[in-house]
Amino acid sequence: MTVIGLTEDPIAVSTLDLVLGTRSMAGTLTGSAGRNEDNVAFSGAQGMRRMVEVMPLAEPPRAYERMTSGAARFRVILDTTS
Repeated sequence: MTVIGLTEDPIAVSTLDLVLGTRSMAGTLTGSAGRNEDNVAFSGAQGMRRMVEVMPLAEPPRAYERMTSGAARFRVILDTTS
């Protein structure tokens, strides 16, 4: 199991499951590049869509302010095509 992101909630794990099941746990802030690619491919294959706010590339200060204030919903993406 890979835990991605932060929370103060504890995770209960049986040592029997870890040891006898030869399983492992790891933590990461964003996941590895390979895992992220796998997750995107899996999500697309399941018909899932990303949940983002798209802002024009000309507005990075506004995008950063929304992100740091907590007003942004999900992730803020700067659109390089506009």
